[in-house]
Amino acid sequence: MDIDQKLQAGAEIVKEWVISTSNPEVNRVDLVVAPENLKKAVAAMLDSQWGYLSAITGLDHPEYLTDETGVKKVDPDRGNLELLYHFSGGAAVLTLRVTLPYSEAVIDSICDIDMAAQLYEREAAELFGIEFRGAPSTDHLVLPDDWPVGVYPLRKAFTGLKKES
Repeated sequence: MDIDQKLQAGAEIVKEWVISTSNPEVNRVDLVVAPENLKKAVAAMLDSQWGYLSAITGLDHPEYLTDETGVKKVDPDRGNLELLYHFSGGAAVLTLRVTLPYSEAVIDSICDIDMAAQLYEREAAELFGIEFRGAPSTDHLVLPDDWPVGVYPLRKAFTGLKKES
């Protein structure tokens, strides 16, 4: 089976939940799914043994404001976060993409069907501020335990911590 056939087979596994499809590279297919269907799509991928969950990555897509001087700045209250669930099957990579608004940055944990996701979910939780409902652990993974609540260093609005005087 060549890479294109492998990607087509993967897309077929989750087709009932796919909203849109793109091919960002010759060995990749990105499939957008609704947050409420993500867990079903992940379970189908794992059950099919198409490949393995190789990573979960986050992206921040903020909205921008223009200040009184005409400078565009990130609006920290408006925008979307995106989670990318990457499955690797040889050289083929199938990515399930979900979008969450800042105001509802909550999604079901997939740790009950793939414990390896725990590290990825904890990283996305503390660095992007996404809540994984049902996650087995919400302890910090990379940030210090005394890191300020509500400060997410991989969001584009992050400008650094304020120094106390």
